[in-house]
Amino acid sequence: MLRPSVLRLLGRTGASRISLLEDFGPRYYGSGSLSARDDASDARAYFTTPIFYVNAAPHIGHLYSALLADALCRHRRLRSPSTAATRFSTGTDEHGLKIQQAAATAGLAPTELCDRVSEQFQQLFQEAGISCTDFIRTTEARHRMAVQQFWGVLKSRGLLYKGLYEGWYCASDECFLPEAKVTWQPSPSGDSFPVSLESGHPVSWTKEENYIFRLSQFREPLQRWLRGNPLAITPEPFHHVVLQWLDEELPDLSVSRRSSHLHWGIPVPGDDSQTIYVWLDALVNYLTVIGYPNAEFKSWWPATSHIIGKDILKFHAIYWPAFLLGAGMSPPQRIYVHSHWTVCGQKMSKSLGNVVDPKTCLNRYTVDGFRYFLLRQGVPNWDCDYYDEKVVKLLNSELADALGGLLNRCTAKRINPSETYPVFCTNCFPSEPGLVGSSVRAQAEDYALVSAVATLPKQVADHYDNFQIYKALEAVSSCVRQTNGFVQRHAPWKLNWESPVDAPWLGTVLHVALECLRVFGTLLQPVTPSLADKLLSRLGVSASERSLGELYFLPRFYGHPCPFEGRRLGPETGVLFPKLDQCRTWVVKAHRT
Repeated sequence: MLRPSVLRLLGRTGASRISLLEDFGPRYYGSGSLSARDDASDARAYFTTPIFYVNAAPHIGHLYSALLADALCRHRRLRSPSTAATRFSTGTDEHGLKIQQAAATAGLAPTELCDRVSEQFQQLFQEAGISCTDFIRTTEARHRMAVQQFWGVLKSRGLLYKGLYEGWYCASDECFLPEAKVTWQPSPSGDSFPVSLESGHPVSWTKEENYIFRLSQFREPLQRWLRGNPLAITPEPFHHVVLQWLDEELPDLSVSRRSSHLHWGIPVPGDDSQTIYVWLDALVNYLTVIGYPNAEFKSWWPATSHIIGKDILKFHAIYWPAFLLGAGMSPPQRIYVHSHWTVCGQKMSKSLGNVVDPKTCLNRYTVDGFRYFLLRQGVPNWDCDYYDEKVVKLLNSELADALGGLLNRCTAKRINPSETYPVFCTNCFPSEPGLVGSSVRAQAEDYALVSAVATLPKQVADHYDNFQIYKALEAVSSCVRQTNGFVQRHAPWKLNWESPVDAPWLGTVLHVALECLRVFGTLLQPVTPSLADKLLSRLGVSASERSLGELYFLPRFYGHPCPFEGRRLGPETGVLFPKLDQCRTWVVKAHRT
């Protein structure tokens, strides 16, 4: 709905004005549906990453998962600034056969290995600015209690039975596989050995008496859930994949292992001869964090968004929703799925020596720089490739040159000697395009810029809702380029503040450019928080003026007062983003044949 003041303007200025305002949208920042979503700003939102396995040090894929969740959560906070309305959890998965074996190989007790690697993840996420509200470890007492309670609920509802399980088990993936998901792979010696068809990891034949979950009962309920909620799994191709899996038979699932074989885990309540299956254990972490089994968890569930890698889609989109339905709970609201990172076109591998250390990247490209690169280049639908030249080229082009250069131009003392937000002159830039007059200086391209930036917050919000953060950043970058074109076109450095003809237009050009920068800084906060803070501080934008609710773009253009007009800029903050020297920032060189 249009604001009354805008409706009055429409009534006075006729059809061409209506068309222009429809392009800009009903609020100054061009975001009618965004403000409608803000009406529900008190609703709670809970974001989660997977909990990461501690059998090896973190790599950029782990950091990418955490950054996606962090950006989604930060953007949500921009729309609803109350931190009480959002929660964000990450953590480490510390049980299972793989951990037990890795600890034995390293000559460590499992607890020592878990403590060591979990600390590496915590340090990485702290350095990368991951704004989680909880870091969960599955070895914590609160989690053990939650898992055993959840197990008890499934058992009381008749969904667990003890039976003989015989089939393939993949220790690397910690999962059981039907015959159809196993293939035979030749070895260098000429023999063949069984591997998982999906991951390629070795499997072994297992025969033991376990507790089994009646997964087969949930095939149709899961199909109804997904068909009735087309956005439950995003992007859409992954939603389609899960429905295809559900077209096949869904056998019951073994949810425990003999404790004599797997001792590093949570014992089955009342039966110490069995250890709870690591995936059932791990998935319950999402409930542990919000207080399960205490009643408080119900205020956060199912308003939950899981951010996961495509390799664990089946566990989150089939097993987890089935467990939840079995326990009388709803599936999570959204499951956002992303693909993987390769290095110079190859899968990351210790044997190839191409595993990229994320901490090294944060140091060499800066925290904001590497956050920006991963979220700008990462496309959830398909695997993305990393090499150093790409990082340097992107960051120099979009952050150092385009955005940093724009800020430097508009705040330079030579062009803006008063170091203020100059006055916007409506005679030079009238709200109705096409007007002719001696003072009119705005051109058609200038109106296109105002339209693009006015609609940018709504466009960015839609991209976040669709799990397309890379498109949100692409849209911001496009508007930065347009704004640079606007400044270049009107060359304020050629105008004279002492001239009564030049001064109003010079002030207007700077005012528009600074308003654009304010929008860019606000929208970049979820991705580059420190850089955005630096930019907004230089513009003199206070902490209380940085939410989307305060983002009234170019109000003087609409006939409203601008709170920034005449305000002094903030103190000089130095170079916004340093120009990177490619030769000195190599982490992994790209080798092309």
